[in-house]
Amino acid sequence: MEVFTTEYFGLFVIICLGFILGSIKIKGISLDISAIIFVALIFGHYGMTMPPIIGKLGLVLFIYTIGMQAGPGFFESFRKQGRNLAILATIIVGSAAIITLIAFKWTGIETPVAIGLLSGALTSTPGLAAAIDATGSSLVSIGYGIAYPFGVIGVILFVRLYPKLIKADLKKAEKEFEKLNESGYPEIKSKTFRVENENVIGKSISELKIRSMTKAVISRIMHEGDAVVPSPETVLLKGDLVKAVGTDEALSKFRLLIGNETDAEIPLHKSYEVQSILVTNKEAVNQPLGTFNLWSNYQATVTRLRRSGIDITPSPSMRLHMGDKLTVACSRENMKQVVRIFGNDDKKLSDTDFFPVAAGIVLGILLGELSLSFGGGMSFNLGLTGGILVVAMILSRIGRTGPVIWSMSGAATQLLRQIGLMFFLVEVGTKAGAQLVDTYAEYGSQLFVIGGVITLVPMILAVVASHFMKNMNILTLLGGLTGSMTSTPGLAAVDSMTDTNAPAIAYATVYPVAMVLLIIFIQLLALF
Repeated sequence: MEVFTTEYFGLFVIICLGFILGSIKIKGISLDISAIIFVALIFGHYGMTMPPIIGKLGLVLFIYTIGMQAGPGFFESFRKQGRNLAILATIIVGSAAIITLIAFKWTGIETPVAIGLLSGALTSTPGLAAAIDATGSSLVSIGYGIAYPFGVIGVILFVRLYPKLIKADLKKAEKEFEKLNESGYPEIKSKTFRVENENVIGKSISELKIRSMTKAVISRIMHEGDAVVPSPETVLLKGDLVKAVGTDEALSKFRLLIGNETDAEIPLHKSYEVQSILVTNKEAVNQPLGTFNLWSNYQATVTRLRRSGIDITPSPSMRLHMGDKLTVACSRENMKQVVRIFGNDDKKLSDTDFFPVAAGIVLGILLGELSLSFGGGMSFNLGLTGGILVVAMILSRIGRTGPVIWSMSGAATQLLRQIGLMFFLVEVGTKAGAQLVDTYAEYGSQLFVIGGVITLVPMILAVVASHFMKNMNILTLLGGLTGSMTSTPGLAAVDSMTDTNAPAIAYATVYPVAMVLLIIFIQLLALF
């Protein structure tokens, strides 16, 4: 039948077979979506080709969504231990690039193949995309395909064996991490206190400046058996019960100011309501919480804010993000108005506005075309991938420009990223498959050895460097290694070794740095 020879049929056959192959696990290791490129190489060897537009379309979607996802993490990566992790990423990616350059000069392998080995050894599909864009050669995919398998296995073996070789106490590392994490993102709690301090009796909440003095938020008050909605004008009387929300430190200050803690509960008044509200209204995004004047307009109090799985004590200066969850306390009638302000529409989080996506890609393409001249005929530009990546990262950091919301929901980002990656892998894989046998016949096992060296040596250098970094937690180090190697399977291996999220946090912090560095080094190597 004619349909079996059509390109669109072949496209989805390769994707299906790729997912089947990628789902096969050996000792807990699988190729996952990257298996598509190996299927595509085989199809390409037997004559299957794809229109270049499929690869370009997949490339721009994949890189744009990578940038949207990585942007906020990149700009926040130097907080806490981000600086040390960025140094690790620089050591790993920089040394890998130097080894690649030496291999290129020493063995005489072609530049696209060498750069493909670099991106494969670091298991970086964005690196593969950047390499193809920078060199314009499908030979990159061959180098990537040869180095990638050991890039996956090598990282997993390294992070598994290293703690055993140095006899690291992972349980102790977990406790150290939890202690450090609590200091950065302390748990938000609520407690009830009895007004006993003579210095506060008869004074209003605004006079006492409770929020600025203690950093705690009053959620409700009980006076003479009646639960009331707190306001700045509410006067505290002896024996009143006050429920406050905040960190342990804030609540300790609150106790010193107000009086001792009590187990007594303050029931909700029949006209009083506490509700979680999602920020989904475009007009509220990127606005400071204080600009809404919730108390003066609606007698409403925001007691806590949940963002990316973390509870945060709200402040008037805190800017809201799309998808933030606010815990609001106010009357039932006024709650309707507060909900209208912030949106609270689950559907909007799953909807995707394609105008920002298209506009961001257009801006990225234009930025990638700009060239910097260094004289002597040398010039440098970000290229298609670099331009789109940089623009996406900046826009994801900005979040909103007027009525345009640049940020995307997690579900939408993941879907577009997967579609883009699948299309890209199929097109470049089939193109490279036609040259696979000839390239292996020319270089033999040499490429496998070079790829293995590029994978292992940078990690060894990073581990040595980590001993000179103060307070580098072993779990953070392992997560940083997998992030610097852009290895999701490696992260999965480390994550199974601990009950904390230390490796995942380190991975998320360092991955954008490593990705940007790799693209820069690929651009520089392509100049040779």
